[in-house]
Amino acid sequence: MVAPLSQQHQSREDSDRRLLQKVAAGDREAFRELYVVYHRRLARFLVRLTRRYEVAEEIINDTLWVVWRKAGEFRGDSRVSTWIMGIAYRRALKTLRTRGHQLYEAVPIENETLVAPDEMGDAETGEWILTAMQQLPLEQRLALEYAYGYGHSCEEIAKIMDCPANTVKTRLFHARAKLRALLPQLAGLEP
Repeated sequence: MVAPLSQQHQSREDSDRRLLQKVAAGDREAFRELYVVYHRRLARFLVRLTRRYEVAEEIINDTLWVVWRKAGEFRGDSRVSTWIMGIAYRRALKTLRTRGHQLYEAVPIENETLVAPDEMGDAETGEWILTAMQQLPLEQRLALEYAYGYGHSCEEIAKIMDCPANTVKTRLFHARAKLRALLPQLAGLEP
C-alpha cells in the first residue's frame, strides 16, 4: 500500500533534513546523496530557464557548492527543497545577468507535463498547455511551475523568488488568466 501524498512529502522532508544535518557536519557521503536527490530536479528547472545544459550544470554545481558551505546555516523555517530551489533561482538570475542573457525568453519545455493527460491519453491538451506556458512572462511561468510542478505553497515560492507572498499570488492569478485566454485559441475554439 502506498502512503498518502502528505506522508510521502513529510518522509522526503525528514530525509532531506537528516541529510542536510549530516552535510553541515562535513559528511561527504550525505552530500553525494543530497546531490543525487536534487540534481535532476534542479536540471529540469534550470535547463528551462537558461536554455543551455552547460549553463544549467554550472548553476547546479554553484548551487550545491553553496549548500555544502552553508548547510549549517539552514534555519529550518522552510522545507529543504524550498531553501535549495531558492539558492538555485538566485544563482541562475545572477548567472543570466552576468552573461547578458534575456530573462524573458520563451523556454521550450520538452517531454514535460505539468498536468496529467486525461484517461483517454489526451496528449494534445498537454501540448496546448505547454505552448501557452511558453508565452507567459518568466516570473508567472516559474510561479506556476513551482506551485503545480513542484508542489510549493505561495509562501514557499515567495521565499524562493525573494518576493512577497502576495506578489506570488498575483503572478499566479495573472498566469491562470492568460492561460484561460490562450488555451481556447490554441485549441481552435476561438477565431
